Amino acid sequence: MTKKWWQNAVIYQIYPQSFQDSNNDGIGDLHGIIKHLPYLKKLGVDVLWLNPIYQSPLKDNGYDIADYKKILPEYGTMADFDELLKEVHAHGLKLLMDLVVNHTSDQHRWFQESKKSKDNKYADYYMWRDPVDGHEPNNWHAAFGGSAWTYVPERGQYYLHLFAPGQPDLNWENPEVRESVWDIMRFWLDKGIDGFRMDVINLISKPAGLPDAPEPGTYPLTEGLVADGPKLNDYLHEMNEKVLSHYDVMTVGEMPSSTPEDAINYTGLDSHELNMVFQFQHVSLEPNPDKRLGKWNDQPIKLPELKNALSRWQKALDGKGWNSLYWNNHDQPRAVSRFANDDPKYRVRAAKMLGTTLHMMQGTPFVFEGEELGMPNAHYTSIDQYEDLESINAYNELVTEKKLVDGPTMLKYLANISRDNARTPMPWNGGKNAGFSDVKPWFELNPTYKEINTESAVNDKDSVFYHYQKLIQLRHDSDLVKFGTYDEIDPDDEQVFAYRRHYQGKTLLVISNFTADIVQRDYDQAKADQLVISNYHDDKGTELRPYESKVYVFND
Repeated sequence: MTKKWWQNAVIYQIYPQSFQDSNNDGIGDLHGIIKHLPYLKKLGVDVLWLNPIYQSPLKDNGYDIADYKKILPEYGTMADFDELLKEVHAHGLKLLMDLVVNHTSDQHRWFQESKKSKDNKYADYYMWRDPVDGHEPNNWHAAFGGSAWTYVPERGQYYLHLFAPGQPDLNWENPEVRESVWDIMRFWLDKGIDGFRMDVINLISKPAGLPDAPEPGTYPLTEGLVADGPKLNDYLHEMNEKVLSHYDVMTVGEMPSSTPEDAINYTGLDSHELNMVFQFQHVSLEPNPDKRLGKWNDQPIKLPELKNALSRWQKALDGKGWNSLYWNNHDQPRAVSRFANDDPKYRVRAAKMLGTTLHMMQGTPFVFEGEELGMPNAHYTSIDQYEDLESINAYNELVTEKKLVDGPTMLKYLANISRDNARTPMPWNGGKNAGFSDVKPWFELNPTYKEINTESAVNDKDSVFYHYQKLIQLRHDSDLVKFGTYDEIDPDDEQVFAYRRHYQGKTLLVISNFTADIVQRDYDQAKADQLVISNYHDDKGTELRPYESKVYVFND
């Protein structure tokens, strides 16, 4: 296996709107990112992934792009971007951009032209369909609520939008659309960026005939009907041939509903498509038993199910493809609240435990801003505190319109898994506005900022920050961590997640207690040659204390 630079890398995800405001308009910006490059370098990460920074009406926080070659003015100018890229590289870091090409904004010039008539240059750039018996072409439900179709009188047709009405889906069947996408990619790659994270890239090939979903009454889009469509491999192969193969870059495709077998098709170590995928199995656990409510739930995740999800991908891709490793991102709640325990008594150890469990697996780890501080969910209590389109639409549809659930219950669901939990401004200190801005931020701060912030973390040698720093250094230093094969231990254990990694005569043993209980487990750790990292200052052997996580090395 040829070792690639991105197999040694750890990625740090920046949500620009919430990272740092440098000009006191309450919104994070590019110069704010530049300001904190030394902090990111100190953490030890290698690559920065920016959520979309392009011109956008921000109906979906930048995932509705109106111009792919312009910077959103609130974030800065193209000159500011060029300065950022230069500074990122000067710090020995790389930059990953977000590529959103399943859909554009309805404000994009292509769509503005496309909706005028059926016979202009852009008429076939989007998924237009005639009405069927006076209504929508099929029963598809959009991911953010309502029908996936919107009618445009000028054309007498509906257009498809798998997400918000302001996010019309591109027609990838049209070769001119694909050439337009390749042109956008070359524009940024020629500037010197180091790769792309590709938003819902496995939805670009729609099923032939756009058949009805079998369960039209369920809340979310029936992703399984659209994901991994018939021409996806062809499109990704063409993308690689026409663009990616001409640059030494990293690519990760976001692929909801994909299986490991699908992922190997797109990311095989010998294939000519993408490097890795973001899979959703472990973050899609515990959907509501009432299918009409989709993902909205507040039940704790069962450890055997979590282990099964992560282990499945570790084993299936070993030697065939490459994993991305993540607990949270801009679309997921805070990991310590969702997968462990954010009670102040346990939060720090629990956050370190989660970091250890994930970073010792095979794949490229992604750290979302604030994760290295052990940031918890915001625990908002009113719908008025939410900003996210998905969360607000879900509340309105499920509580107000359909009355499927009452308001207090839905607020509990949102407090558990709303995307807004991850989008609060980054807390840089315990002072005014958490050091994010001198003025009121665009979005409410996480109420924990006075205790949980970067200043206090960097000044505390026992903080989550320094634990992540050690985990990142371990990966950089160890081929065993990077490339070892994976063996799960006791998959049905409801309290402890343990696994082994093997590489060139060495074995790594990872043990994580996912509970607040003291438990006993003997995996022959007494025979280990070295304890390489732990979230406690001593080792009690077979005794595992609350949220204890430790890693041993055996020389076989």
